[in-house]
Amino acid sequence: MASIGAFEAKTHLSALLDRVAKGERITITRHGVPAALLVPVVEAPAKLAHHEIVEKMRALRAQVKPDEMSVKEMIETGRRF
Repeated sequence: MASIGAFEAKTHLSALLDRVAKGERITITRHGVPAALLVPVVEAPAKLAHHEIVEKMRALRAQVKPDEMSVKEMIETGRRF
């Protein structure tokens, strides 16, 4: 695990974030005493693929019946997604 001073961390934050994104853990020290730990995010939530979004929109459209539902019911149905 790498260790870096606070001033240098502030100066090179972008480069440190790149290193952390690749899996490295970095300790930030203040006057030689550990003050913070930069660690990679465990798991970022997966983004929906385009086709998944379209499928969900089509499913929502199938549920909403304009002749049978009030506007309020349509809004509530849409909020479930």
